[in-house]
Amino acid sequence: MKKIPKDFLWGASTSAYQVEGATDADGKGKSIQDLIPQKPGVSNFATTSDHYNHWKEDVKLMAEMGFKSYRFSISWPRIMPDLTGNINEKGMKFYENLIDELIKYKIEPIVTIWHFDLPLEIHNAGGWDERDLAIPLFVKYSKALFERFDGKVKYWLTINEQNMMIMFGHVLGLVQVTDGYKHLKNMYQQNHHMMIAQAEVMKMYHDNFGKKGGKIGPAPNIATVYPKTCDPKDVNAAYRTSAIRNWLYLDLSVKGIYNQTVWQWFESNNIAPTIKDGDMEIIAQGKPDFIGYNYYNSMTVEKPEVKELVLKGSDQQLAFDIPDVFKAFKNDKLQQTKFRWGVDPSGFLQTSRELNDRYGLPILLTENGLGHEDVLTKDGKIHDEYRINFLREHIKLIPQILTEGIDLIGYNPWSAIDLVSTHQGIKKRYGFVYIDRDDEGNGDFKRYKKDSFHWYKKVISSDGEDLD
Repeated sequence: MKKIPKDFLWGASTSAYQVEGATDADGKGKSIQDLIPQKPGVSNFATTSDHYNHWKEDVKLMAEMGFKSYRFSISWPRIMPDLTGNINEKGMKFYENLIDELIKYKIEPIVTIWHFDLPLEIHNAGGWDERDLAIPLFVKYSKALFERFDGKVKYWLTINEQNMMIMFGHVLGLVQVTDGYKHLKNMYQQNHHMMIAQAEVMKMYHDNFGKKGGKIGPAPNIATVYPKTCDPKDVNAAYRTSAIRNWLYLDLSVKGIYNQTVWQWFESNNIAPTIKDGDMEIIAQGKPDFIGYNYYNSMTVEKPEVKELVLKGSDQQLAFDIPDVFKAFKNDKLQQTKFRWGVDPSGFLQTSRELNDRYGLPILLTENGLGHEDVLTKDGKIHDEYRINFLREHIKLIPQILTEGIDLIGYNPWSAIDLVSTHQGIKKRYGFVYIDRDDEGNGDFKRYKKDSFHWYKKVISSDGEDLD
């Protein structure tokens, strides 16, 4: 087995709206997240982990763990609060200070340009439905970041989990569902506009920035898809599901083309996006240097049996059944987390293989983690061996991934510190650092090191060899 190299990007991830808080501070605009109705007993994003006021302390904790990298997002509405496109200097200065602090500790900043927090004014003006509004504003916002941080930031991620926003935006609270196929047609048109915007940004970066080794790429959520059985109909369902869930987005990003399995499905259901003259030429010119990917678990499907499109979602899983494609199946070969997510470390290996075989680019694991209701003991300890076990089983496979010739350049699990889960509050904790805050708003934001903090520090210092 190959050993994990010394320059491997060990670290962890967060996103701005889930960790920063300070939603009204220093000229920040509202985001679409401010529209999402709050469930009783589930904290909102107004304060979260208060990273905006604790960033120095948090970076110091990352440095103590030995982070080589930190993947975080910049809040679009904190930089560009409204439709004028004017830049909020106080917001820009916050991220400049954060990036400088990371560099001081020799932690590589990995920046996501947009992570689920579309500015509310853009949303109210039509959002990604309005290509002549959203595309130029995203390009202008990205350009402002490049101009300010080029050279300091060497790894850029364009859009976090674009495929999840398109497929499961109704579950994440980001969009309202109309009737099934009308909803999908609208979302795939938005996806087309996002792809144009992303391509323009990547081309702009390559033409004008990143001359000192900077790299840019997408950050989808990618998961291998298993058939329920060896029944050819189940295998066909798995193949088509993977095309719709995974390859549609990366084929556009990397190859500049629409996946034909998906396009046939579009046309058969009258949900194909409108493509204007020149669109595909723009998309083809925006080539990524690497692929960031979030992997939590695999997906298992069987041949479809439902007669009509049913969009569904719950706090436990994100799924919908497409009548002519697949029916989701709970894989009883996998253990389940407390929040009923399947645990499949082998899927990490298989997903990495598929990405490498299909695209041949360097890959960076940008999210992977276990959500759990951690308990703070009276003596200030958090014994989260379940998280250690989860991460260990994934990290154990990195030497195998490297030995197979797959260019995995880093591992940034979710999350560096506790934060508010997308739709399950802060009680669903992922971090190496416990934040004294609950969903009722109690707590003083004091930081506590979990057992996983000390374990991950040892893993990083040994370059993944000491996993005990």
